[in-house]
Amino acid sequence: MKIMLVEDDRTIASGLEYSLQQDHFETVLCYDATTAKAVLSEQLSELTLCIFDLSLPDGSGYELCKLVKAQSDIPVIFLTAIDDEVNVVMGLDMGADDYITKPFRIRELLSRIKSVLRRYNKQAQTQSNIELENIRINTLEGKVYKNSDEVLLTALEYRLLLIFANHVGQVLSRNQLLERIWDVAGEFVNDNTLSVYIKRLREKLEDNPQEPTLIKTVRGLGYKVGD
Repeated sequence: MKIMLVEDDRTIASGLEYSLQQDHFETVLCYDATTAKAVLSEQLSELTLCIFDLSLPDGSGYELCKLVKAQSDIPVIFLTAIDDEVNVVMGLDMGADDYITKPFRIRELLSRIKSVLRRYNKQAQTQSNIELENIRINTLEGKVYKNSDEVLLTALEYRLLLIFANHVGQVLSRNQLLERIWDVAGEFVNDNTLSVYIKRLREKLEDNPQEPTLIKTVRGLGYKVGD
């Protein structure tokens, strides 16, 4: 598996590259956004995962993440020294799969990488079309349709909907949802954030968001889709 690493701190970059190679990953290392874009234009189809530093001398990891997600469904992990929830949510909304704040332990990063890859492998093994009432999810294209019209969802909204779709008839607690969405990165999420995403999904998918029939609240327990 080939991992792209974009990090302008050469000391950190060389240490990460060595650790990844020791864990049997092939690596592509870049120190700036310009070089990274050139590599992505030639090698994107060969990559398994990307790790982007958010702050680069000539750009940002956000920009690179947009570029990758517009062309491919490979996972992206952000590295940053910014420990701020607004940046966390913005990065995840953009499609990033995880977010790790410097300084971090190499073992923690490797654990996050493997967790994200496991999640992607599980998604790839699920059925290509899932139907929930008048909602259809095409998991191969990562698209959602309501009455044949495409509904545009953010990456996190889509991920949350997939969790419900893969657990039809099962009551999922708020903690279960948080754990499934962010896995080991759960410390970046709180109840308010989850409430916002549930509300957004209902507004986009329900005929009457005030009286939801798709994503139902099970009082005192959590949420459920289907019977």
